[in-house]
Amino acid sequence: MYHKLYKVIAVISCAFLVYGCGTYFSQPMTIENARIGEDTEVTKTLRDFLPPVEPVVVGVYKFRDQTGQYKPTENGSTFSTAVTQGATTILIKALEDSKWFVPIERENLSNLLNERNIIRSTRKEYRKTKNTNEPQLPPLLYAGIILEGGIVSYDSNIITGGLGARYFGVGGSTKYRQDRITVYLRAVSTSSGKILKTIYVSKTILSQALDVNFFRYVNFKRLLEAETGFTKNEPAQMAVSEAIEKAVESLIVEGIEDKLWAVNAEPEVVNTLIEKYKEEKYEAQNTALYDRYFKERRSKISMLLTGGTALISGDYNNPELTYSVKIGGRWYFNPYLNVNVSLNKFDLINQNVFSQGFNAVDLNTELNVLPFEKLSPFLYGGIGVVNDDEFENTMVKFQYGGGVEYLISDKVGFSMNITHNVLISDELDRIAQGKRDDQYFNFSLGLNWYFGNPERASKKLRLQKREKNVELRELRKRNRKVRKKV
Repeated sequence: MYHKLYKVIAVISCAFLVYGCGTYFSQPMTIENARIGEDTEVTKTLRDFLPPVEPVVVGVYKFRDQTGQYKPTENGSTFSTAVTQGATTILIKALEDSKWFVPIERENLSNLLNERNIIRSTRKEYRKTKNTNEPQLPPLLYAGIILEGGIVSYDSNIITGGLGARYFGVGGSTKYRQDRITVYLRAVSTSSGKILKTIYVSKTILSQALDVNFFRYVNFKRLLEAETGFTKNEPAQMAVSEAIEKAVESLIVEGIEDKLWAVNAEPEVVNTLIEKYKEEKYEAQNTALYDRYFKERRSKISMLLTGGTALISGDYNNPELTYSVKIGGRWYFNPYLNVNVSLNKFDLINQNVFSQGFNAVDLNTELNVLPFEKLSPFLYGGIGVVNDDEFENTMVKFQYGGGVEYLISDKVGFSMNITHNVLISDELDRIAQGKRDDQYFNFSLGLNWYFGNPERASKKLRLQKREKNVELRELRKRNRKVRKKV
């Protein structure tokens, strides 16, 4: 029976590894023709951006790789660079796609000037023979803004990991690696040399590998061996393009906000665009390196409802799992610490010996370990009172436990927890035997409802809020005194 079960588990594990891997089922089998380059997710945003009142003439002298880093390999490094050296061309195309800028040739300005000199000398020779009045060569456009910066960082292997399993010659594994590039873009005024804006954008580059193999003797002197898999690497050039395009988008929006240039749209539309960008920027500022979003998530007051099982650990043998339900509320002092009160109804049973219903009131202090994450473990402990259903026996207890909560939305969280209840009495099961007091456990699943706005993460903001509340209370007291005198 166990042998069949393990085989089923192995097959399911392998199927799970292969499931969803579209790359595996669209492997290149034929020679492909040249095609127009792919767009990134930001390209469409740039093309559909609000139009400007007047495009800005910009010059880009160089926007290159400033890391000087070579592509890493298993044996060291090669002479190939880690990122593209054509970032200037990518930036110019992003400026064109946005339709907010008129880029002018500056990267190879010497070639342009040489060609203009050739035109002048040719026209001069032509005038000597034909005596015609040729128009003068029009002057070059000059830029009101110069865009500077470049790719300032390429960090390889910032995250690596994987997962694998093998049983009786059947197994599979998956690996991943994440690299990161960083781009800075700054706009400089040509009239004053003032740096108008500096934009900072980062983009991760993901590499994945998956393989499944089978190695087993299927009969005497008959060995079956099979393996398959694939490796998928996100193109570094696409990552660079997306980062540069995102930098151009951010430059446009921040320039609109600071009135460096004007947009041809209604004020309501412009305000919506700016507010949306501010929300995105706030989220980015509160996101740590490994995509951990630090956000004030849980409000000051919440209600909890849990259901699960209870298990006695007393003087009798053969305890049985029974039902347990709880309702209560929390009040947060700060994002990390709260106090909660709950009412618990449950039964405790020892097979054929003891069965009794109980009620309990718990007062706990709870520590939320990761309050700014959606998934957060928590620890708690406190004091409580237990009564039987007839309220004939009242016992004091201490309880402690822990669990984990996942926020389904901004207002609702799902939790799992275990509680160990230690009584200061040996009369829970109506028999006093041995030196140890009676105990019981609760295993629960529950929902938490949060009311109001999240508790602010900043200590300074919390103190300011507290000072305002004190001022309001003082003002109310003064008003009451004035009314009494009147």
